[in-house]
Amino acid sequence: MSAPATPKPDNAIRVLHLGLALTVVAAAAPLIDVATADSLGDHVRSAYPTWPDDLISADRNAIVGYLAAIGVLGIGGWLWTIVGARKHARWVRPVSVIMFALGASVALLNLSLSGGAYTNVIPPLFSALGALPALAGLAAVALLRKR
Repeated sequence: MSAPATPKPDNAIRVLHLGLALTVVAAAAPLIDVATADSLGDHVRSAYPTWPDDLISADRNAIVGYLAAIGVLGIGGWLWTIVGARKHARWVRPVSVIMFALGASVALLNLSLSGGAYTNVIPPLFSALGALPALAGLAAVALLRKR
């Protein structure tokens, strides 16, 4: 007699956790940047070289606050979807599609938003970091549809 087969971990759950981890990294990156290299401050300074330091700090803080807030909302979306996927809830498929659409839209906005003296308001590194969870979201939607 053979031992009972252990249940195989669900790939959709793994991808959802990957998306959550990528979102945590994307949300933390601007906060870590402000505390260390301050490349966001340099980004603002290069767009507005004549601005005094207090205006540069205010604009940098607005960008950081926006990215952190988007990250927190994304973390909430991932957690909600993970709970639904673990419970095999009927609502998880449409919710995952909606969350993906929202995340991909924000990622595209961050990649393309320009204004004032900025070529792009969000620097490319932070835009790319913010787009990675959307790729995991696409994979999660596909895997949840296969269930």
